[in-house]
Amino acid sequence: MLDYYKRRAGYYERVYHKPERQSDLRAMEAWLPAAFASRRVLEVACGTGWWTAHGARDAASWLATDLNPETMEVARAKTLPGCVGFATADAYTLAEIGDQRFDAAFAGCWWSHIPLERLDAWIDTLHSKLEPRARVVVLDNRFVPTSSTPITRRDARGNTWQMRSLDDGSQHEVLKNFPERAEAFALLGTRAIDPQWIAHAHYWILSYLAT
Repeated sequence: MLDYYKRRAGYYERVYHKPERQSDLRAMEAWLPAAFASRRVLEVACGTGWWTAHGARDAASWLATDLNPETMEVARAKTLPGCVGFATADAYTLAEIGDQRFDAAFAGCWWSHIPLERLDAWIDTLHSKLEPRARVVVLDNRFVPTSSTPITRRDARGNTWQMRSLDDGSQHEVLKNFPERAEAFALLGTRAIDPQWIAHAHYWILSYLAT
């Protein structure tokens, strides 16, 4: 996965140029800032910073983290709100950010790449960096046959995989899961207060307060 996104960093954002997704994208970009207004936000797996630029607009502070220097270099080169800082961090441990605590967290198009067997532990790790009643927002893709890369296989644990091609001709098998509302809510359980699910045609948003 790390190698795939390293190679794709320079043109990753082509996916946001698909014509059929523009209405969804504009709606989510407009919705995000209010969710984080005046909050201290931890962003996990920021990638090229597409969502950082929108979500951080009204935040008090925003720490964008990723393990891949190539994608973060693209993000750093953007004109971003002054509250944005960057840190290299493993999304599964977040050990690199030490004992910092936040009153909000965001992950855009990351949940879908987490193996189902690691999701529970990842949520616990994320919450360990948050204060009680921190606002958490996760957004990701829905599977739409006319727009999504086809699923090529499902493994024994239920994870779904896609075969993707890059401009250099290389082929990469990429884990990409597509959760539904009931599945996400059941996984969160009592760790979430007032969970909300917003379904767009090509994306979904999950928003809640951490216990």
